[in-house]
Amino acid sequence: MIRHAALFRLSHEAGSAAEADFLATLAGLKDIPGVQDFQIAREISPKNQFAFAVSMTFADQAAYDAYNGHPVHVAFVQGRWIPEVAAFMEHDTVALAD
Repeated sequence: MIRHAALFRLSHEAGSAAEADFLATLAGLKDIPGVQDFQIAREISPKNQFAFAVSMTFADQAAYDAYNGHPVHVAFVQGRWIPEVAAFMEHDTVALAD
């Protein structure tokens, strides 16, 4: 299983209509085939520079690769993520064996 996550900060003002619209569009990525356990969360720690996190899991590398190349994901990254995200850190992991 692969866990894909991104911590991010938007260029929009907190609580703005633009922020809400971005998050609503981001939520649409959960409908891409292969996406599991999709979640958007708000950061609450003052130690973290990022305001939000999005995370999801994939059964395997093939599902993750299909998501990355899916037209809805590609359009979101080009049309929304790149122009509206001020900073981010991507975090893609697989569990270590016990």
